[in-house]
Amino acid sequence: MTTPLVDRIRRGEYLRGTFLNLGSALVAEVCALGGCEWLLVDLEHGAGGEEGLLGQVLAARAHGVPVIARTESAERIRVGHLLDLGVEGVMFPRLDTPDEVRRALSHLWYPPRGDRGIAGYNRARQFGGDGLRLDQVNDGLCALVQVESVSALENLEEIAGIEGVDVLFIGPADLSAALGVPGQLTHPRFVKAMDRVVETALRHGVAAGILVGDPNLVEAARERGFSFVSVGSDSSLLRGALRQAFSLE
Repeated sequence: MTTPLVDRIRRGEYLRGTFLNLGSALVAEVCALGGCEWLLVDLEHGAGGEEGLLGQVLAARAHGVPVIARTESAERIRVGHLLDLGVEGVMFPRLDTPDEVRRALSHLWYPPRGDRGIAGYNRARQFGGDGLRLDQVNDGLCALVQVESVSALENLEEIAGIEGVDVLFIGPADLSAALGVPGQLTHPRFVKAMDRVVETALRHGVAAGILVGDPNLVEAARERGFSFVSVGSDSSLLRGALRQAFSLE
């Protein structure tokens, strides 16, 4: 059984959200009320940890906004715990090879498709009351694979073709650094990599995603072919709004 988020991604809808870096349930609620179509709790670089994830999930879901989590590692126990708390998808950073992607994605799904541990009494399973088969639960989860290295670019065609990949998501800072042009997001080398990700994603029927730090450049990302776009993060948006309000920019 799929979920609205998975359905919308797989239909190729244009979806905007933001990264939650501050680890605050109240901030998550503000972002949900601010028009985000999805929210991503950043457990790789964010200030919060798993102990604060549940509050952010509950706050966002109270307003009908689904939550994804970026895991700090692709370990089975880590991925399973995020899912048990009720996230609707997982973003995997720094996966460089098809084998790494297959291994990481296997942790999303219950057997026989994957190796996620089975427990029916957690929040994601309505504490034993959802009545869903394991395959139905599997169908409702989305997988976002980050493209952040030269190795990932070299293996992009095979990675995009792996069953279960829903979004190829560019990490601009890491990818530009890996290409030898750190932070130079208009450099021809980085632009070529962006276009390659979009073209490969379209060819394989998956979404292309990217984090756009400047809200003024979001429409340009859409025109370039990105359909899953993060408009900065909670902290960067707050800082930007304050600086604009105080006429500092």
